[in-house]
Amino acid sequence: MRPVSLLEIPPAEMKSFRRKLLTWFAKRKRDLPWRRTCDPYLIWVSEIMLQQTRVAAAIPYYERFTTKFPTVESLARAKTETVLRYWAGLGYYSRARNMQRAAKEIVSRHGGQFPRAQEQALSLPGIGRYTAAAVLSIAYEEPLAVLDGNVARVLARIGAVRGDLRAAPVWRSLEETAQGLLARQAPGDWNQAMMELGATLCTPKSPRCGECPVSGWCEAQKLGIAAELPEARRKKETVKVTLAAAVLMDPQGQTLLLRQKGSEGTLFSHLWQFPAVESTGAAATDLARHLQKNFAIAAKRAATPLQTARHAVTFRNIHIRPYLMRVERLPNIEGALVTELSRLGDLPISNLTRKIAQAALTHSGKIRRTAKPS
Repeated sequence: MRPVSLLEIPPAEMKSFRRKLLTWFAKRKRDLPWRRTCDPYLIWVSEIMLQQTRVAAAIPYYERFTTKFPTVESLARAKTETVLRYWAGLGYYSRARNMQRAAKEIVSRHGGQFPRAQEQALSLPGIGRYTAAAVLSIAYEEPLAVLDGNVARVLARIGAVRGDLRAAPVWRSLEETAQGLLARQAPGDWNQAMMELGATLCTPKSPRCGECPVSGWCEAQKLGIAAELPEARRKKETVKVTLAAAVLMDPQGQTLLLRQKGSEGTLFSHLWQFPAVESTGAAATDLARHLQKNFAIAAKRAATPLQTARHAVTFRNIHIRPYLMRVERLPNIEGALVTELSRLGDLPISNLTRKIAQAALTHSGKIRRTAKPS
């Protein structure tokens, strides 16, 4: 593998390189809500949300979340249940839990201000090198370069870097390269410009090299291999999972939700969920056995199969097999929650639970529409 280096940009041209990228960013940057503020708290919230979430999808969540929690103090003193409810739908709920833990530390140890020192920022829960560099450079103009997937792709193409970019030595070299390229007089704009370039022009597929402001320095374009870089990483093999879930419903339209710890609740992000079990055989039989063994719930009538659905969580491809089980009375289970099926949206639930609930609501709606008047 060739050394990771962008030193092919002559030092005399570095000023022009930076000027062209910053000028392009000033003219073409997207109008995003977190770009209208220098508040480190709001910038931090946006950076955490944008991990594993597309910009367009994150915007409504960001606006809703920051309206409910406009300051780090409001986030720190909120109930975790409420924080998770306003995060619901974004997934990767450890981000929200860590963010509230960090907010409490910022209030108690840093006077309510996101710390300026990189070491202090990195000591906060859920804050890694990228997030620390992004917040500190954008909010405080600290000369720290960011390196995320977008920036790494830009650097890989400019330097015609082959191989796995996430390999530890390569990533470290990319970090050094990013820091060397940093426009130290405008680190916040520079970092955002690099990320914007990767997100809008230097995209994973079909890069728009003709519109790139720094294409004249791009080795991959000169070699005609821009579309081939970065080289694809070997993905973890997908695991197929069949999940049987029980929507228990009493005559008042109320249902039962659980919150399971350990591996049992992992697929549901340890949020409120319907009783469920991974099935390796007949889903209905496995579910009935699970309910009887773990919750002493014995079905007195056949469960009604609901519309199946698909769901993906990291490397898992989940086939959801939900069943509606009508009961005269919901069982009394310690730590369980009884609520109306139609009000699940008010609770912190995962998208997986939301799909199961939607199948039950759709079925119930069809039953009401087809029922004949007595």
